[in-house]
Amino acid sequence: MVLFSCVCVFPPPFLRIFSYSFPPSLSAGGNMAARNVLVTGCSSGIGLALALRLARDELKRFRVIATMRNLEKSQALKRQAGPVLDTTLEIKELDVTCQESIRQCVDSIPQRRVDVLVNNAGMGMIGPVESQSMASIQRLFDTNFFGLVRLVQEVFPDMKRRRQGHIVVMSSVLGLQGLLFNDVYSASKFAVEGFCESLALQALKFGVNISLIEPGPVTTEFERKLYEEAANMDLSTADKETLDIFQDFYLNYSKDVFNALGQSPEEVAEHTMKVITSENPPFRYQTNSLYTPITTLKHADPSGNLPLNAFHQMIFQHDRLFKASLSLLKMLQWRKRRDMDYNKST
Repeated sequence: MVLFSCVCVFPPPFLRIFSYSFPPSLSAGGNMAARNVLVTGCSSGIGLALALRLARDELKRFRVIATMRNLEKSQALKRQAGPVLDTTLEIKELDVTCQESIRQCVDSIPQRRVDVLVNNAGMGMIGPVESQSMASIQRLFDTNFFGLVRLVQEVFPDMKRRRQGHIVVMSSVLGLQGLLFNDVYSASKFAVEGFCESLALQALKFGVNISLIEPGPVTTEFERKLYEEAANMDLSTADKETLDIFQDFYLNYSKDVFNALGQSPEEVAEHTMKVITSENPPFRYQTNSLYTPITTLKHADPSGNLPLNAFHQMIFQHDRLFKASLSLLKMLQWRKRRDMDYNKST
């Protein structure tokens, strides 16, 4: 019973106030000319869904520059874009791990004007930390964190000069709360969160908005491949107990979490669209309200013991209760989607 009550704790009001205290943005559109939106990582998943959602905007408020590292993977986007391709959507090459690639892409945009930057490109990693090579860890940080830094270095000075702009960063709830066997990925998202929180103070002075989008589990091809690779990874350096926890418990538990809480890329894109078009964009925005109470445990105990102990007990001591809770959350998620579909149709 203690566990259940812990999950229902919400952050104090002053924390919520600071999350939504940014000045009005020009992103709502009105009679303004179409704004240039540069989106990274558009070959699949959230990036693809968001590029299409923006390009199909009924009010035609956006000109989307959808980018990806390898243009050979652009077929899915081209096929789904249909009539918006080369009208409100343009596809360009951009590798976030290469400063020159970023510069060439931005230079190709008229007046180098990026009104909205959406940093979406990223990669994942799960498994025992002793089984991860330093090269693979550095590669992940080069994309997830340093890729963001390179993009900001390229577009932020122009935004400051114009006293206008919006940097939207696809983060994760794992940038707020660590999770079992997500050590390296979570660390990269913590770095992203800290970088943006510090940068936002300067951006505020120049009229530039920064927004962190924090999804929970999202069901994409990206996630499927990640778990396929994890099931076949070399775990010879891990001890037997750790190996058993990862293979026999974690991988199955993750499937249950995705089934119960997973969102589609289109859902996350719709939430991100709301942030981009908001008159007062929030600094942090969690796309899955069912996941929010879990992250609020941190605010309830400054020592950090409450969330650690709660997660430890849920995972290792009360797994039946945990699975029952997931079943309930799955039902709530289904009802939420049903209501959304009903509202769209009426």
